[in-house]
Amino acid sequence: MEKILITTQDEFVDYQIVETLGLAKGNTIRARHIGKDILASLRTIVGGEITEYTKMLAESREQALDRMIADAKNMGADGIVCFRFTTSAVMQGSAELLAYGTAVKLEKKN
Repeated sequence: MEKILITTQDEFVDYQIVETLGLAKGNTIRARHIGKDILASLRTIVGGEITEYTKMLAESREQALDRMIADAKNMGADGIVCFRFTTSAVMQGSAELLAYGTAVKLEKKN
């Protein structure tokens, strides 16, 4: 299996976990851009989606997810179970986005 299977559940329906390899994780820390902050502040006055932050968070999620997958592959995993995202403030104006789960080896069920 070359593609890593990922689920938020404890197991896969079509695969059996044959080995648990450990915690797979990937993170990124992003800081807000002053120009985007000004645009976002203006949007709070008129309402609506703050697309600058939406885009930044989407990119952050993808980067953290890619790094978690790379970490799992380095362990020899072909699956990740119990996948989660979490965030935390690092300092004013920046935040960490962490993707994590349990790296596992899988075998197709009969």
